[in-house]
Amino acid sequence: MTLQIQFEQALADSKNLADRPDNMTLLKMYALYKQGSKGDADGARPGFTDLVGRAKWDAWDALKGVTPEHAMQQYVDLVADLKSGI
Repeated sequence: MTLQIQFEQALADSKNLADRPDNMTLLKMYALYKQGSKGDADGARPGFTDLVGRAKWDAWDALKGVTPEHAMQQYVDLVADLKSGI
């Protein structure tokens, strides 16, 4: 199974987890997904009144330089851990 297929499967699996992950884990998942699918963060950082958008952008920007393949693998591993209850 190719990494792209594993990534897509992990994305589908993430929507059917038994328990909702905590906010920090959700933020990490978001950042890994964006880095894996789009690469480094682009565009302007959201303003201080958009707290959620700013947190998401900051999490994604923190992964600058991580290859999309590495981010995809981290996302797949994280969802597998969440599925197994780790």
